[in-house]
Amino acid sequence: MEHDATVRAALLLAVAETTRAHAHLPAVGWFRERWQDRTEVPEVRLAAAIGWLCLTDEPAPEDLHEAIDTFATEERAHAMDALPWMNAAAGTGEPGLSRCIRCMLHPDKPEPHDDPWAFSL
Repeated sequence: MEHDATVRAALLLAVAETTRAHAHLPAVGWFRERWQDRTEVPEVRLAAAIGWLCLTDEPAPEDLHEAIDTFATEERAHAMDALPWMNAAAGTGEPGLSRCIRCMLHPDKPEPHDDPWAFSL
């Protein structure tokens, strides 16, 4: 078992990407177990939650929202940008983890902008 939390999160995201390309239905349940596992470190639970959201069309349950709200800190989002999947998902002025959460769980929220005065008249 890998001991580095960031590497474990990267492995989960890699499994999610592979599973999305080559569907394997039991993986959805496995990802659910990972983000619900209170013994897992936050980075792993977050990666598992994002992986689960990518693999299913089911509505996000309340305990997934709670896990994300608890563990998706700004500091952790910036740390997880070291992962290729999170870095690729990053937007203008927004870390990849934050953007994934906004797009997947709160699609009605506008994209943040670096320049707060860009749209003022």
